[in-house]
Amino acid sequence: MFDLPVDSTEAKRQYSRFRTSLLKQGFSMLQYSVYARFCADEERAATIRKRLHGSLPPGGEVRLLHVTDIQFGKMEVYLGKRKGSPEKPPDQLQLF
Repeated sequence: MFDLPVDSTEAKRQYSRFRTSLLKQGFSMLQYSVYARFCADEERAATIRKRLHGSLPPGGEVRLLHVTDIQFGKMEVYLGKRKGSPEKPPDQLQLF
């Protein structure tokens, strides 16, 4: 989740770079300024966290929240007053 300033040309450029970096790292947008990425295990999540730290913009606020598959599956989504369903985690590719 992030809240970045867009009050100048340079701030808009940094916002765009950060958002592009998230998308390149496999994040998908859940809501405006709220992005999520599935990680199969804690080791992969740690790698993503490290990469994310490397792409942080100098200003604004970024929050990182680790949620398990079970917790994510319990999320309630409402579209207006209609209940929707959360996104499904991607299929995992396993190599042996």
